[in-house]
Amino acid sequence: MKVLNKNKLPAVFDKLAQQSELFVPLQKKEQSGFYSWKSFDQASDQLALDLLNVYLPPKQVLLPQTEKMYSFRQEEGGVAISEVYEESQARVIFGIRACDLQAINCLDQAFLTRGFVDEYYKARRDNTTIVASACYKPGANCFCSSMGVDPLEPAGADAIIRDTGSEFFIWEARTPAGEELSRQLAEYLEEKELPLPQSQAFERQVDMEGVAEKLSQVFSSPLWEELSDACQTCGICTYLCPSCYCFDIQVKNQGEAGYRFRCWDSCMYGEYTMMAGGHNPRASATERFRNRFLHKLEFFNERYGMPLCTGCGRCIIACPAGIDISKIITAAKEADWSA
Repeated sequence: MKVLNKNKLPAVFDKLAQQSELFVPLQKKEQSGFYSWKSFDQASDQLALDLLNVYLPPKQVLLPQTEKMYSFRQEEGGVAISEVYEESQARVIFGIRACDLQAINCLDQAFLTRGFVDEYYKARRDNTTIVASACYKPGANCFCSSMGVDPLEPAGADAIIRDTGSEFFIWEARTPAGEELSRQLAEYLEEKELPLPQSQAFERQVDMEGVAEKLSQVFSSPLWEELSDACQTCGICTYLCPSCYCFDIQVKNQGEAGYRFRCWDSCMYGEYTMMAGGHNPRASATERFRNRFLHKLEFFNERYGMPLCTGCGRCIIACPAGIDISKIITAAKEADWSA
């Protein structure tokens, strides 16, 4: 089998960054997330391949928090598009966990299927190679296996690394893009037989069997008021979620020229569904809370055949009110919604 010595990672990253924009998990002071390797500061940053999970998921690699879409200029007789900002340079995401990769699989469904293609997302996705890190030690708030995710075989990875617990990662190419990456890194890969690491059991589990079907029958239940009572609608759950993809499109004008851009938004905010005439179909916090969990656990599953929650546990860790989606799932399954 092919193995990669961890001591060679800086050299490997430097080489990959010469040919593509490389994103790796980094600890930057109090913050952690997937950042460009070019931003790595040896004096203050730390590589976080062994951290479960970095706070900022890698979705911004494919769906930036803010992105310019196109610029325009007003001309006689109309408006002309002067430039479209599709980003198609090669990218590599290195060290993504199975839960975050499943979230990208969800984004692929939303942005590339059912007769609609988001060209901005597609330009990035078509040129992104993904190296996933198989996860053998789930954290206390992880429950990806309950959401149909295999942490040992990340679905959709071009290559997989497996931490042996020694100085080596096992390296496995899974797609032609992964094989190409192996060829690029041939000088750093060795042939060595090592035992696979032993996987540990999940502390947290939920039973999703029948939850989507049950939720489809309880839209008007008063139990939503009880479940949402503690929610402050701060939206931190949606910004840290690897699969949430609500966005807004805005325009910036400067005289007769300007540009349109889109930025992340949150279904937890009242303005998100505010209509031009002043009506808001989800004016109350309870309505927005209900919509978030129905979208995660029922609506997306009905449309695409998979839940929009991947069990990464970030929202459980970050919620200031202690709202726990795994407990919402259990409550939805066990509650008597007819009351």
